[in-house]
Amino acid sequence: MTHSGTAAPARRITAVPEKIPVTLSVNGKPVKLLVAPWTTLLDALRDHLNLTGTKKGCDHGQCGACTVLVGGRRINSCLTLAVMQEDSEITTVEGLARDGELHPLQQAFIDHDAFQCGYCTSGQICSAAGLIAEGKARTADEIRELMSGNICRCGAYPNIVAAIQQAMERS
Repeated sequence: MTHSGTAAPARRITAVPEKIPVTLSVNGKPVKLLVAPWTTLLDALRDHLNLTGTKKGCDHGQCGACTVLVGGRRINSCLTLAVMQEDSEITTVEGLARDGELHPLQQAFIDHDAFQCGYCTSGQICSAAGLIAEGKARTADEIRELMSGNICRCGAYPNIVAAIQQAMERS
């Protein structure tokens, strides 16, 4: 009873959902996980697979630090659930290099010093890989517009654009 003499409302007990199995292909390798239904792809990559190149920035899809490629398309991994990507091909920044050789974008970012603190770099590189695959950007202005979902707090934008242009020329 409460101090006013009325009975306290009954508390509902909510059962915690069981973990769900999910199969993904991450960087070319099949992966089976058991995750809570609310686990984002970002958290699955970082916490379950220890792929920490993908960064948690805003956790609201506004900064692009968590950008990965799903089926070759760039997405914010903080905005999708891992279970929604069942059987999807996911590529993180760790999966772009091949046979010990950097991806052309990774090399271009080094060549053009297209990072300062480096926090946004993996998302920038994955987004740029998706951008190049889309084939829509031809000019620096188009690159800037189509990369606008990836924020760099250090302001390395001119170098990022130059790096993307270099990689576009070599692909």
